Amino acid sequence: MRLVRPSTREELLAEIDAEAAATAPMTGRPALAARVRAALERVPREAFVPGAWRDMAWENRPLPIGQGQTISQPYIVAIMTELLDLGAGDRTLEIGTGCGYQTAVLAELCAQVYTVERIPELMQLAQETLAGLGYANIEYLAGDGHLAWPDHAPYDAIIVTAAAARLPAALVAQLRPGGRMVVPVSGGFGWLGQSLLRVTKDDEGAVASQKVLDVAFVPLVRDAPQE
Repeated sequence: MRLVRPSTREELLAEIDAEAAATAPMTGRPALAARVRAALERVPREAFVPGAWRDMAWENRPLPIGQGQTISQPYIVAIMTELLDLGAGDRTLEIGTGCGYQTAVLAELCAQVYTVERIPELMQLAQETLAGLGYANIEYLAGDGHLAWPDHAPYDAIIVTAAAARLPAALVAQLRPGGRMVVPVSGGFGWLGQSLLRVTKDDEGAVASQKVLDVAFVPLVRDAPQE
């Protein structure tokens, strides 16, 4: 059997740079902002990956984290974060905490992150990992992501890390005028036909969306009755 040397952080960042350049015609972002790239460099992805997969932590691929969920491909984390155009004073809502890796990247870039996770076991592990790494600008809620988190709305930015069947109305309502949202939406065929959307709301409250990439995410499961 041929042994494969684990990728390094520097190799991963170089691969993300190359993929960003290659997908620029679709994303409109030929390179990551310096702040986003620096955040990816600072966050230790291996801290969020289960031990059996830790040697693969710096590969540009999704990995299992338990409970039927995955840690997203680093390029997807990078481009979704890039598309949010986060400012240092922004308040960001994340739907789908998962293992907390995307949460940490957001926490590096904005003033406050509010994160919602439906699976209690994942929420607990993410909280422990993020607290251990010293992140203090994150608040957590166990619940249905379709309902968002109205207590702290409106948000400057919203990111959804699972594929919704359609754009959840609560998320649109809780995005402030001038805000940005990045969300994968399913075409109704499970893993097939998912599109990553960038949604914006102007100062008058009008909402516009733009397809960015074809993607593959686990579904955004809901507990509440249909709207």
